[in-house]
Amino acid sequence: MSCSHPDKNQTQDSQVNQRLDQSALGYDPTLTSSEAASLPHEILTPENSAALAQNIQVQNVSRDSRKIVTFGSTDPSNPYNWSTGKKSYITFAGIVMVINSTLESSLPSGAIQAITEYFNVTSQIQFPLPISCFIAGYTIGPTLAAPLSEYHGRKYVMLGFFLLATISTLACAVAPNWPALLIFRFLSGLGASGPIGTVGGLYADIYSDPQTRGSAMTWFMIATTGGPVIAPPISGFIAAKSWRWVFGFGTLLATASIPLILVMPETYGPVLLRRKAQKLREETGDREIFSKSELEQRSLHHILTVVMTRPWRMLFQEVIVMCVSAYCALAYGIFYLYFQAYPKIFQGPDSVYKWSPGVAGLAFLPIGLGAICAAPVYIWWNSVLRRARKQNSPWTKQEEYNRLPLACIGGPMFVISLFWIGWSAKQNVHWLAPVSSGVLWGLGFLLIFLALLNYLTDAYETFAASAQSIASTCRSVFGVVLPLASSRMFETLGIAWACSLLAFLSLSMVAIPFAFIRFGNTIRANSKFCQQLKDLKVKEAAEQEERERNELQLNTDGNSANGEKVPDGLV
Repeated sequence: MSCSHPDKNQTQDSQVNQRLDQSALGYDPTLTSSEAASLPHEILTPENSAALAQNIQVQNVSRDSRKIVTFGSTDPSNPYNWSTGKKSYITFAGIVMVINSTLESSLPSGAIQAITEYFNVTSQIQFPLPISCFIAGYTIGPTLAAPLSEYHGRKYVMLGFFLLATISTLACAVAPNWPALLIFRFLSGLGASGPIGTVGGLYADIYSDPQTRGSAMTWFMIATTGGPVIAPPISGFIAAKSWRWVFGFGTLLATASIPLILVMPETYGPVLLRRKAQKLREETGDREIFSKSELEQRSLHHILTVVMTRPWRMLFQEVIVMCVSAYCALAYGIFYLYFQAYPKIFQGPDSVYKWSPGVAGLAFLPIGLGAICAAPVYIWWNSVLRRARKQNSPWTKQEEYNRLPLACIGGPMFVISLFWIGWSAKQNVHWLAPVSSGVLWGLGFLLIFLALLNYLTDAYETFAASAQSIASTCRSVFGVVLPLASSRMFETLGIAWACSLLAFLSLSMVAIPFAFIRFGNTIRANSKFCQQLKDLKVKEAAEQEERERNELQLNTDGNSANGEKVPDGLV
């Protein structure tokens, strides 16, 4: 960590000087109080969090004696500098939390028949409600978890939301009636959205290298897909004994995972720096020591009129945000519609193959296998990019080529898999044919998400949080609504044409990544938010250059005056 004083002629107590030197304080004479008050505030997303953490450098809020705590490049308290073992533990803990949360989303799928019979629910339109109510909680949760994690840190926000999910799942196991079960499912979804909304930021906090962070995010996305697809066989077999034990299993699994969060360290840089600044004020008695986040003034008017409206403005004003949100929302809605479609194909006496709930749940596993296959595809594409960059290939300089080719591959796979399952699910066709379509579906689904969501972050950087939050809201809305239409759609169109309708809708989206590759530069050049981002980068570069010039001058003056080298980082 580094230390900078606003006035090199100012003297301090030697003990205080020593503490400040050891504690990493910084000062930037180029930033005024009013500028500090207008520092941008964003809801976190995985990539945006990394950008923010990298920008925690020596900063100033005014031309007075305030000193700002910062991370130094080799500071052991900086999460970027933590050991590989420590980072691996955090990565593993995050994946376990995500699997827990996403598994809960589809946990009732193999027990719907038993649950509806117990509560005398006969309307098939209500059958998807235990899953849809959970996804409705997903819609609201991220808007709470993300800003809370900005202020209180990742660990305790994740723990609080995860405890809510665990307790609500236990309540589902003892629900006295159908409405109570649906309310508890909504609360469970609200709690489960906490890890979903913060784990990506958790990885961005500890991995500064985009390649390493991208690999961690790949496994994060695999976990978000794998959790829902392993739940149906689990619930199908357990429901044969008691549907209440389906939720009991979820409660036990979540309870066993809580210790992983309890021993996990806090990772969010601004929170760590705020704690450090508070500790230094107590130890040194210097009340002018602050972290950057402590000096940000966030008025209610600014939050309501700028921050809260920005995601919606981006949805309707930004072509990239609109198209990415639409594509991902459709794919996500189809994902959760599958939990209603698969039972019509595989489960029960009225289905095509007439399997038991537990065996029918196994049909989801190929989707998880396909999602896992996305990891080597992602690694392969990264290796292609690295080789091309070393050779200075012109196409690597276009931002769209970094991410979108994966979506160009995944989109057609997604469409083909929908036609595949729709027209192969027949009594005279072996069950292996429709089941195998899940591998292609899972691979295509994850490649689409990995490419488009990462591209959204690359395109908007500082504004990526707003873009990601509105995309998440759109996905959750489709995840709630589309499954509710599944019963009527399959009854009216039949399995083949219902799946074909979904395939044609998906086909209409396939051109999006190709269009971005062709016209992406033009779209971003005409984007209001991208231009603001460009102007911000120019300003930050100028400020950084001036800071370095000032520090160099102070070092030179210090050497001339004292005839000795100024200690590293103390200016």
